[in-house]
Amino acid sequence: MKKDIHPNYNETSVKCACGNNFKTGSTLSEINIEVCSECHPFYTGKEKVVDTAGRVEKFNKKRNLAKPKKAKKERTKPEKSEKKDIKPVKK
Repeated sequence: MKKDIHPNYNETSVKCACGNNFKTGSTLSEINIEVCSECHPFYTGKEKVVDTAGRVEKFNKKRNLAKPKKAKKERTKPEKSEKKDIKPVKK
């Protein structure tokens, strides 16, 4: 292996937007994140909507304004007595 081509692997400080700090290993000196295991809904069981530029409201508005679809007509198969007898055609 070649020497001096790999970056240095150091202990790194990770800072979350919720205020949580922890250490991990990385080639970066400091990492800033938006969601960590302390504030992520999957781990906490709490619902947290991260809205970027009103996209959640826009989606809900479109969903509420959508017209309900018409119910499809159910097709019923004719009973055997209603079927016409089909005879083979002679050539």
